[in-house]
Amino acid sequence: MKNNNYWETWGEEKLRSFQETFIAWYEKEKRNLPWRVNLDPYRIWISEIMLQQTRVDTVIDYYYRFMEWFPTIQDLANAPDEKLLKAWEGLGYYSRARNLKIAAQQIVNEFDGQMPRTIEEIRQLKGIGPYTAGAIGSIAFQLPEPAIDGNVMRVVSRLFEIEDDIAKASSRKVFEEAMYKIIDEERPGDFNQAMMDLGSAVCTPTSPKCERCPIQSYCLSYQKNTMTNFPVKSKKLKPKDVYYIGGIIENKQQEFLLSQRDEKGLLANMWLFPINEITKERFEFLQENWAKEQQQMSLDFEEHSMVAEDTVDIFEEYSQVVWQKRTLGEVTHIFSHLKWHILVFYGRQTGFTEITEKQRWVKETDFSTLVFPKPQQKMIELFETDRKNNKNEMG
Repeated sequence: MKNNNYWETWGEEKLRSFQETFIAWYEKEKRNLPWRVNLDPYRIWISEIMLQQTRVDTVIDYYYRFMEWFPTIQDLANAPDEKLLKAWEGLGYYSRARNLKIAAQQIVNEFDGQMPRTIEEIRQLKGIGPYTAGAIGSIAFQLPEPAIDGNVMRVVSRLFEIEDDIAKASSRKVFEEAMYKIIDEERPGDFNQAMMDLGSAVCTPTSPKCERCPIQSYCLSYQKNTMTNFPVKSKKLKPKDVYYIGGIIENKQQEFLLSQRDEKGLLANMWLFPINEITKERFEFLQENWAKEQQQMSLDFEEHSMVAEDTVDIFEEYSQVVWQKRTLGEVTHIFSHLKWHILVFYGRQTGFTEITEKQRWVKETDFSTLVFPKPQQKMIELFETDRKNNKNEMG
């Protein structure tokens, strides 16, 4: 769609009035966030990376812990991978944490341990794109650079009735042009943060609170009552469904078998209960038929009739395991492009189980020392719920 570039019609007087009104609102209404207590570029950088794909209220506790464990860029550059990922555990998109460490090492090696002060140099750091560079540059160093994320695009698209599809990378140029026109060059950091706060609390995706908006008199879509038509955004592709069986296997020492993921790829180097990919048809068959006409078993080690010999095998590589006569249930987890479905089984080791160099037996009390991704945490929760229910049923 073609834009009318309405921002080009704003004269100097209207622009200055808009900026003053907007900054005044921000000073009064700005959120009290821990990374806003000073202009330390390191704090700003860490917070902005954490806030990607993650809600503010979720980030706060992670931010405090991260800054406690890695208070300086040097500390981050020297961080053991296991500890770094543990600090990030539960936030997801773990490549963000790995890129932080690489970027910290770049800063130490190439910039004498100090965050670079130009947009061009900031953009050279691993994992930092236009938005994060704009946020660091404008907030920490008062560079008149826009920080354009989804919130900002929503606000600006409504402000000027921008019809470009925000899902397309090519549309960014239009929003950059508009933001360079309206950004307050004297207080660019406050201006960008005002945009973030307005998009978060007032100019929301659905049911925008226009009656509370400080810039409604400047907003073209408000004047035309077209707010809900913006932003224009094509639908994202649906994540691909992938199906797994997951085995929670316990031995007689009350240890659980864990497998480490490969060094590259999704959930790299992280620990999970063993999982095997299967077809959707196989998944649905097991989901439907595994527990049919089988009685629920006691979780006592002396009970060895958990699964009849003619019951279909699930994990061929774990032949010395007897499986509970029912599944623990299904765990689902959505990544950006994939949706995992894991049908979870519980089994007890009855003989020697050969394991690989990427596997280990771990006490439940030692789970906290390893980095678990969300699917693993969900499987643990499912197991704990099942164990609790069993205890209640047994009195």
